[in-house]
Amino acid sequence: MKQSFLFLAALLTASSINAQTDVDWARFNVFEKANTEITESPDVVFMGNSITEMWQGQEKEFFKEHNFVGRGISGQVSSQMLSRFRPDVIDLHPKAVIILCGINDIALNNGYITVPHIFDNIKSMAELAQANGIVPILCKVLPSDTIKWRKEVKPFPLIKELNAMIEGYASEQGFPLVDYFTPMLGGESGIKAEYTFDGVHPLPAGFKVMEAAALPVIEKALKLSKKFSRRALR
Repeated sequence: MKQSFLFLAALLTASSINAQTDVDWARFNVFEKANTEITESPDVVFMGNSITEMWQGQEKEFFKEHNFVGRGISGQVSSQMLSRFRPDVIDLHPKAVIILCGINDIALNNGYITVPHIFDNIKSMAELAQANGIVPILCKVLPSDTIKWRKEVKPFPLIKELNAMIEGYASEQGFPLVDYFTPMLGGESGIKAEYTFDGVHPLPAGFKVMEAAALPVIEKALKLSKKFSRRALR
């Protein structure tokens, strides 16, 4: 009986391990083929979640015109982006990376996480970029007062807390910062109604506002890229 129990336990453990290995948790597969097809390094990689994914999908000419590449995956949290940061950003050898994430962490997409730990993941991505001669461009998270797929979460105060950490770190390190929060804010807490269809994701009009906020900061970041490249070679 004891041997049968041990055999069953071993079998269940093996099955569990096999099941886990079948899951591409960080979604490395999404851009694996696209990354191999890049022949010219992009000026900027946009790392993010569904907001970035939709942005590139809806504004293809904006990305093509400026030699930008989008690496957003719907539903992703900061730890998943950190896991795939090397193949989807560093190995593409861009001059800069624009990092927009945090709302899915706040929405508990991958379970509970504190705001300081979300910030730590963002900081780790910035440090990885800097160590590889890539200018990290940090972003304030867009405002939101409701998350339709997680109605019990009250996101606005958590977004403000995270944005304060991001802004403070960018100032301390001299990293460029894009403020999407201010121009997208409507009323006291949510995103302007004309810029969103669900309180989180932008409509085309919202993406135009984001482009206007991002481009001047990207322009300054690209001027810093030579300095960051020299720093990485030391």
